[in-house]
Amino acid sequence: MNPVEAKAKTKKAFRLEDISQDNGQWSHVENSDLMPLPAPLDNPAEEPAWKPLSDQARERYECNLDGTLILNIPKPKSKEEEQELVRKFLTGLHKLFTEENNWGFLRPLMLSMDHCANCQTCSEACHIYEASGHNPIYRPTCRSEVLRRLYHKYIKPGGRFLATLRHGDIDLTWPTVVRLAELSYRCNLFRRCAQTCPIGVDNGLIARELRKVFSQELGIHTKELHDNGSMLQLKVGSSTGMNALVLKDNVDFIDEDMSDKTGMTIKTPWDKEGADVLLIHNAGEMMAWPENPGAFAVILEAAGVSWTMSSEAVAYDSINYGLFYDDAMLAKVVVRHAMAAKKLGVKKIVLGECGHAHKALTVIADRLLTGDLNIPRESSMTLLRDIVMSGRLRFDPSRNDFPVTLHDPCNLVRLMGVVEPQREVLRKLCPLFREMTPHGVENYCCGGGSGFAIHSGHNFSDWRFKVSGRKKLAQILNAFQDCPDAPHKYVCAPCSNCKGQIRDMLQYYHLFERWGILYGGLVELIVNAMADVKPGFIEWEWR
Repeated sequence: MNPVEAKAKTKKAFRLEDISQDNGQWSHVENSDLMPLPAPLDNPAEEPAWKPLSDQARERYECNLDGTLILNIPKPKSKEEEQELVRKFLTGLHKLFTEENNWGFLRPLMLSMDHCANCQTCSEACHIYEASGHNPIYRPTCRSEVLRRLYHKYIKPGGRFLATLRHGDIDLTWPTVVRLAELSYRCNLFRRCAQTCPIGVDNGLIARELRKVFSQELGIHTKELHDNGSMLQLKVGSSTGMNALVLKDNVDFIDEDMSDKTGMTIKTPWDKEGADVLLIHNAGEMMAWPENPGAFAVILEAAGVSWTMSSEAVAYDSINYGLFYDDAMLAKVVVRHAMAAKKLGVKKIVLGECGHAHKALTVIADRLLTGDLNIPRESSMTLLRDIVMSGRLRFDPSRNDFPVTLHDPCNLVRLMGVVEPQREVLRKLCPLFREMTPHGVENYCCGGGSGFAIHSGHNFSDWRFKVSGRKKLAQILNAFQDCPDAPHKYVCAPCSNCKGQIRDMLQYYHLFERWGILYGGLVELIVNAMADVKPGFIEWEWR
């Protein structure tokens, strides 16, 4: 039997019921499985090798899903400990399907539990399933069907026999629990599957609700999202570890740098009461891409906007990692943001270039903020579009004389429908702008969604680039196929999380050196084209 036939036989032999069996690693992905990439990465022999899990990781943690790890679940010391963890998971499932414990998401979750035609339309829309070479464990329906069978067998009234007869059987064992936990973190939660489903099943929501059970009932979450994310932000004020004093020092430095670069005098206004706009950035921008908040300051000052930033703890950092794994963490951060805006008496909150912050503080916060905490919130994309189109600033589009393509952040575009404002700006200011295919609400995730962009433990970064980010990488390369010799190419990614993923992915495949591909936000392109600032705001060097 040749390797192709052997691989096909393995895929045909896949059985969902095997998730319950203590039979070693359930699946794996090899370079030979992966979706092909376009030039200059069209030689499969150049694909970087997978980093294997260390012997120490295999000894300490449960590693029986697919050969990579994100959760670091310790191996139980006894069968009794296994049974206790399974019991906690079952308790969490009971809570997940009760109104008092899950009032915010119960209705859409129930619809997705009760209605699935198994047509696999969602699988054909999933970048992870396609990029992995159609590995069946990465179908959006895989984890959903496991949960659906557990729900009908152990939670929903009616009897186990009929539930098993009607929906199929899966036993609730420790291997089921740990595999389902890891599997809930093999989804970017970007919900292209939900958009394409003919009956509206939301497999992304199901994955996120599973993460919630593991976090709230078993204390299983990633250190990056919980300890170094939500908890650090609530304790210090920022998931970067910066308190207000450090942040102000950082911004002072950014202001000085922006003044030198542009020839304008830039001074960020702090805690200005009654301002029209409270601007909230992803604090990671201050450290990784200071030119982004700096460019915001340049644009707002030049346009004469009354704006401010808040030095209240949490309020200067729009990050809300609770969105990805835990409602309680999400709600605490949302309320702190709203209270800071209320204290300053601003007219509205404007969110900088961070897609998940948009979702957390607009779509989800609409269910949490009431009364005088329900302060208007707006995307920076619409504000920037209005400024650019208003005639308040003079532009020289020839300064952006390099190929530019646009990555659509999923939460901003598909979830919220903010599709055209950023495109209006790019069409006006970037003569060589070209779209990815597909784009807009049909876009693909960058591969770093749901917090993956900050996860690189063990060999998870290999999976992040080779699998979850592969479709986006192909889109980026295809967008520049007509200009391979252009020395400078720019991926506009108006989202911090997406920029982090795209940065790491370009570096992984050496695409800045090989093809001159740089990445950045929308505001940098706006400032680069402003006729009244010094030319050359965008510096063509790797960051």
